[in-house]
Amino acid sequence: MSPLFLLRREKYAAGFGQRLGNYPEFKHDGRPVIWLHCVSVGETNAARPLVDSLLENFPDHRLVFSTTTKTGHELAQKIFAEKADAVIYFPFDFRFSVRRAMERYKPSLVLLMETEIWPRFIREAKSSGAKVSIVNGRLSKNSFGRYSKIRSLISRVLADVDLALMQGEADAERMFALGMPEAKTRVTGNLKFDQPLSEIDADLTDHFRSRFGINSAKPLIIAASTHEPEEQYVLESLDGELGHTCRLLLAPRHPERFDEVENLLRNTTYRFVRRRSEPSSDDIAADIILLDSIGELRAVYPLAEIVFVGGSLIPHGGQSVIEPAVAGKAIVTGPYTANFDSVLKDMVASRAIIQTPPVEQEFQNSERLFEEFDLLLREPERRKTLGENAKAVMAASRGATLRSIEYLNEFYTIADS
Repeated sequence: MSPLFLLRREKYAAGFGQRLGNYPEFKHDGRPVIWLHCVSVGETNAARPLVDSLLENFPDHRLVFSTTTKTGHELAQKIFAEKADAVIYFPFDFRFSVRRAMERYKPSLVLLMETEIWPRFIREAKSSGAKVSIVNGRLSKNSFGRYSKIRSLISRVLADVDLALMQGEADAERMFALGMPEAKTRVTGNLKFDQPLSEIDADLTDHFRSRFGINSAKPLIIAASTHEPEEQYVLESLDGELGHTCRLLLAPRHPERFDEVENLLRNTTYRFVRRRSEPSSDDIAADIILLDSIGELRAVYPLAEIVFVGGSLIPHGGQSVIEPAVAGKAIVTGPYTANFDSVLKDMVASRAIIQTPPVEQEFQNSERLFEEFDLLLREPERRKTLGENAKAVMAASRGATLRSIEYLNEFYTIADS
């Protein structure tokens, strides 16, 4: 892994010292510690309602929050500064680094968001006396296929997991197949459905609206969490007259691609600005806004008329459609959405999303996007109906936080008795 760490150290080697077990001092005061781990930005955002509920239901506990990525760490420091007693990087899965982390923080309850299966960490957590639970667990077909190849190892690891709170029945069934006991598994739904817009998000929404002069005169299209070459497809879809009737906000999925996307924009005739550049008169005149920041995408969704969700025009599996659906927006996605298969099925069945079909030729991706964008921009009532249907699907799916807390309360009480 050394060459990868050297080449992409901004992404993979952030917090290197901490990940080796060199953590800052943490003074214990007799209160038990809950350790909540999220990988990156998406999981950290999803954890917001869970963190609030943990603090409300376990008021005599302290919270330690960990992430794997630099971007997740930065967001966690920003949104949990007043809620967590420590925001740290997750240790490398070596015995010495994990043991140092356990000795430093001494958690009594470890919560792993989604399905973070780290054999050494889980074993050492159990050995230290902590209870271990997966929360908001998700196991896609692809992940299940990979884990199945090492099922004997995974089943031994899962034997040390005390409780698995999974998003859906399919996720739970896959966990059973890997060796997770049914008696220790519950289905709670997806925490992301429970995300409200906070006051901070609302203030940030107003800031974007004011700074960039976003209004209904030129409707805003957001291309969210895009992967290469999806930015090119979106730009090509707006070539010609359509590009002059709307504005575009591009939000690449990975921060290391911000400069790459800027270079792509420089080869177009569009006027563009970067969100992190100094405010100027160019902001209001810009055709395209490059969102080169972390954790702000959910605050700009309320400003959009149409949201294209990326990772779906390529065989990646798609990014989350939940946040723009919560905002009640007309959503367009590509055909590759296996990562959120159950959510997409519900939304398609409820006519709450537009999903483009697979294409034979690459250029057809741009054509399909053009057709959908053009139709939606000309039919505001259709946009409104899609948004309302999406919001209704989200409302019907809420409650995962409450169910998770109920199971954790029951499990933790039983475990301590």
